[in-house]
Amino acid sequence: MKGKYLNPTNDVTFKKVFGEHPDLVMSLLNALLPLEPGKQIQSVEYLSPELVPENPSKKNSIVDVRCYETGGRQFIVEMQMNWNNEFEQRVILNASKAVVKQLNKGEDYTLIQPVYSLNLINDVGFDAGPDEFYHDYTIVNVAHTDRIIKGLRFVFVELPKFKPQSIAEKKMAVLWLRFLTEIDKETEEVPAELLENPDTRKALKILEKSAYTEAQLLAYDYYWDAVYNERSAIRGSYNKGREEGREEANLSSARKMKADGMTAEMIAKYTGLSVQEIEAL
Repeated sequence: MKGKYLNPTNDVTFKKVFGEHPDLVMSLLNALLPLEPGKQIQSVEYLSPELVPENPSKKNSIVDVRCYETGGRQFIVEMQMNWNNEFEQRVILNASKAVVKQLNKGEDYTLIQPVYSLNLINDVGFDAGPDEFYHDYTIVNVAHTDRIIKGLRFVFVELPKFKPQSIAEKKMAVLWLRFLTEIDKETEEVPAELLENPDTRKALKILEKSAYTEAQLLAYDYYWDAVYNERSAIRGSYNKGREEGREEANLSSARKMKADGMTAEMIAKYTGLSVQEIEAL
């Protein structure tokens, strides 16, 4: 079985598992979000992952997965490989855009539905203790923390800190986090618990290397190149070098993809660059 699976945290595989299968992203959200009893998500539909601002001069952004529930709640799911200070700000920006885009001109503010932002981080980004991997943020009164302004909820999960026994009472959460942390290209034997559960079993099937085209496998490899280049830039320089390293990693990956004959649209999907930037390379 060695070499049969791809890593689910890669941009290509993550979007294929959770961005193309509503039942799986719904299962992930129900397992990892702090939803109130009786408020589990019953069904979801995908929204465009591109959050375009009303003002064309403002910053455009693309998230990994964006969907909404029949009742109106919206959900953003991000898989972040390397932690950086800008990531928190980007999370706030994207969730805020998801709120703003709910209303058309003249509509009542009471129509606004809550936005949940679930952020899976394959890195250590918080100064909390080594066992504190789950971070839940909402808008609270500083003096009276039981008083909450509802509407925005941010959850960050540090995957390297996760241990199955940390949340043993939440079986589905444990299974999804084990799926994200234990499966990679070196996996020879899949844990029985992941094969027994219908959701994780389906996700494993999607991860089989044989299910991917040559172009997708190229994009998968190029994504790792970009991740490692960015990680080197982050460790080598704290601010300017990090941003330059990220940009250069994306450009380098895009050049390789273009040389291999991939379309500008597909390159844009996997690098975050615009079609115009790619065509200018």
